Amino acid sequence: MRTYRIVTVDAFTDHPLAGNPCAILPEAVGLTDTEMQSIARETNLSETSFVLPSQSAAFRVRYFTPREELPFAGHPTIATCFQLAAEGRIPLTEEWNRVQVEFGIGVLPVDVQVRDGHPTQVVMTQQAPVFGPLVERWELAPALSLEMVDLMELPAQVVSTGVPFLIAPAAKIDSLKRVEMDRPALQRLLDQVGVHAVFLFALEGFSPQADTFARFLDPWGTSEDSFTGSASGCMGSYVFHYGLKPGPRLLMEQGHLLGRPGHGTLEIEGTPKCITAVRVGGAAVKVLEGVLFLDDAKVEEETV
Repeated sequence: MRTYRIVTVDAFTDHPLAGNPCAILPEAVGLTDTEMQSIARETNLSETSFVLPSQSAAFRVRYFTPREELPFAGHPTIATCFQLAAEGRIPLTEEWNRVQVEFGIGVLPVDVQVRDGHPTQVVMTQQAPVFGPLVERWELAPALSLEMVDLMELPAQVVSTGVPFLIAPAAKIDSLKRVEMDRPALQRLLDQVGVHAVFLFALEGFSPQADTFARFLDPWGTSEDSFTGSASGCMGSYVFHYGLKPGPRLLMEQGHLLGRPGHGTLEIEGTPKCITAVRVGGAAVKVLEGVLFLDDAKVEEETV
């Protein structure tokens, strides 16, 4: 019997049972791709993180949803680096400590803030944004069971800071509360622009100091993501690019409609026409730790 330590960390929150949970296997050496995918289905969280050695960075991470592997993801990066820092695997010698992490999209820096010897915040640097196809609001609104007036008079646009999403601005937060996905229609629309989810946001939040509130809408998924770090970087790039907020720092909220309120920060460098850096940050808290038991034989590569 093989055993692997498994930890659940809530990201984008400093309170347990809020934000977005991520399952982490801090020592994942020896697991096959099929086993990683099977473990992700077992945890049934939006992502499960597997930590491995790297030849080009401090460590390598691989992220799996219950359906597939992702080349990059936001809240697992916050959760994983927070946990590794808490375990002493990221040296914490200064107030801010930088570590290089290998993702499926390449090596990117992650910064860990420390107070009284303990990690308090993790900030990941995402790739500079790439802006893609546009979707007009008259196309998108019916797929979300909304009226055109529920969306701002701007096109939705595909944006990627590592993973592409369709970013769409809502007119107000009440519009986000009324969303009901027409899944077949939304699937067809997203297929046309080559993405798997819409990130719908409003320029207000549940707290007065919040700059944005968002929902992650995946018509192929069975549950809604409570805080989406990778899409948040794309959203911040859209906000800055279209001049909706001056920046360079935004306070983001997500998850309140799911009973898992989360909050994070976003920093943008450059100009609206030439964004040079996108940084997404948040706190995290460990909520669960245990042992995963596997047979000595590898999980079968074939699925029934």
